[in-house]
Amino acid sequence: MKLGKRYKEALAKVDRLKKHTFEEAVDLIKEIAKTKFTETLEIAVRLGVDPRHADQMVRGTVSLPSGTGRAVRVAVFAKGDKEKEALDAGADVVGAEDLAERIQGGFLDFDKAVATPDLMGVVGRLGKILGPRGLMPNAKLGTVTFDLAAAVKDLKAGKIEFRVEKNGIVHAPVGRLNFTAQQLLINVAALMDALIRLKPSASKGAYIKTIAMSSTMGPGVKVDPLVVKDLKAYLN
Repeated sequence: MKLGKRYKEALAKVDRLKKHTFEEAVDLIKEIAKTKFTETLEIAVRLGVDPRHADQMVRGTVSLPSGTGRAVRVAVFAKGDKEKEALDAGADVVGAEDLAERIQGGFLDFDKAVATPDLMGVVGRLGKILGPRGLMPNAKLGTVTFDLAAAVKDLKAGKIEFRVEKNGIVHAPVGRLNFTAQQLLINVAALMDALIRLKPSASKGAYIKTIAMSSTMGPGVKVDPLVVKDLKAYLN
């Protein structure tokens, strides 16, 4: 892969062997990000789990206190009074069978989907379309619920989903680089706290194995897993 000039300049400022604190990593990434658009800060955490075993799967949601920095378009499957509730909460598109037909016709102009339990029969038929895109409503993630107002508002405010991949890594966005360092660190702290709370009892040995952070187009910056405990200061 041919590296661009901007990437090479950023890479030259990163010590690939050094493990930073979260504060150092955020400051460095903000310094070397030179693209013409506002990049996202991303984190990759390798966990001491084997996702091939159901009792070691790590999956959940977390509300980022500082938000995600991007507008989230929410589609809701609801009807009757629940349709009005979703619209009042800020949903971008609401419907039932009619929305399902639009999606089957190619409409996918949304980032998250929520559904009331009584419409999951309709939504289930869209599994092959929504599933691969990570858009399928899921009760465990709070997106299959009758409390549409709370679900929509949470997603709009910065609630994200995360799931460990087959190689044991969780990737997640934790804000935009135009956020202050403090705002980004608060989001990172919330995510890491959620991951630690979801540690499977079947996971043995070190749970947080490696951590790397980067901007959308930038090189990875290593973070020392031992400093995760220092993030508690940002959780208050």
